Parts: sequence; structure tokens; C-alpha cells
Amino acid sequence: MMLPNQSYLPTKPYRSRAWLSAVHELEECVLCGAHGIQAAHSNQDRGRGQKASDCLTAAICPPCHGEIDNGRHLSREERRARLDRAIVLTVDQLARRGLIDARRG
Repeated sequence: MMLPNQSYLPTKPYRSRAWLSAVHELEECVLCGAHGIQAAHSNQDRGRGQKASDCLTAAICPPCHGEIDNGRHLSREERRARLDRAIVLTVDQLARRGLIDARRG
């Protein structure tokens, strides 16, 4: 069975130390503002133990990361929506701070 977005999923996740380094330059959680972040990878559309592409990471604090990964009072859909929002907010912060560049070559 093919997932709706499977037609464009790469066979291997995108890996970039530079991207992760830029994410770690964001010192505050994009969800709650707490100091000290982790680069939390999306876990959608990947098998157990396989992380998503590095560009699908969120700059979130350990408590928010734990809540998204294991939160008992949020449904699976709520946890996914929360991480998706955090990824979008992270990309926004990276762009606003000039930590990523989308130049055409």
C-alpha cells in the first residue's frame, strides 16, 4: 500500500550537520520559550529507529520533546500536530536569523 506522500519520499533521509548545527544555535524552545533545546526529528513516515531528514527537526526543550514523544495526555494526532508546528516555527526562526539560505544556484 502506498502512502499519500510516498511518491516523493526519498529513499534515504537527508543528512546535514550544518542544518543541525543551525538548529542548535536557537537557544530557546520554539514552543514554550525555555532555554536549552534539542533538535527533535519528525518520526512520521519512517520505520522504528529510522530518523526523518535532518531538515525536519524542531528546536524544542527536553520537556516539550518528551511530551511530544511520550505524552500521555495528548493523542497521537495532537503530538504530531505539535511537532509539525514546532518544525515550522524552527524553519521560520532559522530563516529570520539568516541561519539558512535558499539561494538558487
